[in-house]
Amino acid sequence: MNRVKNIALVAHDNRKRDLIEWVEWNYKVLLGHNLICTGTTGRKMEETLKRKITDEKAFLELKAITLLKSGPLGGDQQLGSLITEGKVDILIFFWDPMQPHPHDVDVKALLRIAVVYNIPIACNRSSADFIISSHLVEEGYEPVLKDYSAYLNREIE
Repeated sequence: MNRVKNIALVAHDNRKRDLIEWVEWNYKVLLGHNLICTGTTGRKMEETLKRKITDEKAFLELKAITLLKSGPLGGDQQLGSLITEGKVDILIFFWDPMQPHPHDVDVKALLRIAVVYNIPIACNRSSADFIISSHLVEEGYEPVLKDYSAYLNREIE
């Protein structure tokens, strides 16, 4: 990972307000990184950052905000693909454990692929706070990747 991280921000509908508050609290750190968001979450993040950053020069310092499709319309899968390509360094996903979601299988696949590629995952505000406040967010970092060659080269009958 480079010093500038690619940070994915995702939230289920009932958790979007929590993620917006978290972004408002941490926007100064987030300015130095590339943000990747699914659908509605991305639009909310853009609105929040524009409102929070009154200085136009500071807004221009925001590296990039990449907007993907809405999660249920393929955004979760797009994000998973970016993870496999090494284009996501951190996943902040405020998911709602109290509501059923029509795309639960996509969410499970996204979280699984994030674990396979050993990227930090925050599923709630506390874990997001720990990740964003780590000195590693502002430094280069090389995660240790598990060697799956034995799995890939196994005999299949």
